[in-house]
Amino acid sequence: MHITILTFDGFNELDSLIAFSILNRIKQPDWHVSIASPTAHVQSMNGVVLERQVSLSDACSADAVIIGSGMKTRDVVADAALMAQLRLDPSRQLLAAQCSGTLVLAKLGLLEGVPACTDLTTKPWVQEAGIDVLNQPFFAKGNVATAGGCLASIYLATWMIARLAGMETAQSALHYVAPVGEKEAYVARAMQHVLPFLPAAAVTN
Repeated sequence: MHITILTFDGFNELDSLIAFSILNRIKQPDWHVSIASPTAHVQSMNGVVLERQVSLSDACSADAVIIGSGMKTRDVVADAALMAQLRLDPSRQLLAAQCSGTLVLAKLGLLEGVPACTDLTTKPWVQEAGIDVLNQPFFAKGNVATAGGCLASIYLATWMIARLAGMETAQSALHYVAPVGEKEAYVARAMQHVLPFLPAAAVTN
């Protein structure tokens, strides 16, 4: 199971790395999580430099893809050559977008007729792309999910783990990272947001 997190120059550390860390709590032999970028190195909005682990081509063949957010997302969607490399397909992949990553999904035509979540800054741009923006932190339909607000990445990671490894595994991963003294309440709150968007098979696993 290969999960990639698309991370572009100007990325938001919270959006890419919280999900990356939670997803890596799953210790299964075939479970692999990677940072994918168009260049060998990308620098965050606060100056943190990451070295990519896999290419965009590898991301397009992954089982699941998260599109991270950042301050240069409008530059990303304006780059026709870059966007052409993002051959994503919800019929064979789980796709998720965090904050301004929702704009990438919209521009790729993967949110047609589907409402979405995003951050407040990105909201008008996603609306300009013809997408109905919801006033909530998480939404999913089929194999496509979106999250709005940096810390909503927790819900996005929980949804993805539940879809790929089952509800119990997702709850366990979230319990591990939740604050001490608040773990049960923290997990319950996350499940409240994610559970309505999970197929029956994921809930019973």
